[in-house]
Amino acid sequence: MTKVYDYIALTKPRVVVLLQITALCSVIVHDMLDSEFGVSSLETMIVVFIGGYLTAGGANAINMWYDRDIDPKMKRTSSRPLSTGAVSASSALLLGVILSIIGVAWFVFLSNQIAAFWAAFSILFYVFVYSMWLKRSTPQNIVVGGIAGSTPPVIGWAACEEGLHISTGSPYSTVESLVDLGSLMPWFMFILIFLWTPPHFWALALYRSGEYSRVGVPMMPNVKGPERTIKEMKVYSILLVILSLAAPMSYGVMDDSEPVYYILGWTVVMLSIWYASTIWRIDISEEPDETGRIASAASSFFASMLYLAMMFAVLVTASFGTLGAAIGAIATISSIGKIELGTDS
Repeated sequence: MTKVYDYIALTKPRVVVLLQITALCSVIVHDMLDSEFGVSSLETMIVVFIGGYLTAGGANAINMWYDRDIDPKMKRTSSRPLSTGAVSASSALLLGVILSIIGVAWFVFLSNQIAAFWAAFSILFYVFVYSMWLKRSTPQNIVVGGIAGSTPPVIGWAACEEGLHISTGSPYSTVESLVDLGSLMPWFMFILIFLWTPPHFWALALYRSGEYSRVGVPMMPNVKGPERTIKEMKVYSILLVILSLAAPMSYGVMDDSEPVYYILGWTVVMLSIWYASTIWRIDISEEPDETGRIASAASSFFASMLYLAMMFAVLVTASFGTLGAAIGAIATISSIGKIELGTDS
């Protein structure tokens, strides 16, 4: 039983499930906007979740295989199966390759070519561009590497569209067939995750920079310093606020005369401003605790996870109409209020 758990751990199940939740949110929003949410939607969600788990899990297993030389030296990764010797390197690589191939084939046969393409793209980008190239060569590794982690909503949306295929008529038509999914929403979600990724991981790196430095991973804090890191985090927080202004328009069917348009708009902007404020409140002069943790950076890191979860929840509830948007707004205000009051106390 322990061996089975070790193999499952190679896929980074918690991370993969979180990624697939964004894909499932994409499916829900797609079908609600098309007024087609029903049994077929649940079937699509099952296909997307399983296929997404296989492809992302396979990529993660290959990533652990490649990082087997540095993972044992970092506290955060020292308990991984390859670090402890519970699984051999060859077994991890084989598992990763098999899961990746099965996952892409899953989308080819049970969904469509476009969903399969973006699933394959995310694997190849994460393994070859991020893990094997950028991670150990540039402090911008997380920025570019975040592209792979931003694809689940695109995959989910593509899986909902019937008859999608890769056009081979010309280079232009090929690219168009890959990116034209009939709506701006999946790309709004893609950009949201992409802009969220750097400040999320840099907040973590601010109090783990020593570990990254020891193993030769050039994270922003240990290469450019905390001050430069926070400046860039602030830039991304501003971009997130600006992006949030486009949320109502990304649906494509919302009229600016409808209440839902403004309820959603104000909610996502307020949520983005709140998250930005947690970044602007990071104090690098703060005395780290015995584990090296900077409390304000840790607070921003955990706030980032709530922020992304709430953003997707609000996007989903707003697709149900004005009442749904109002529920999303109330939940957002309540969550922020509890955190801020808890922080003050």
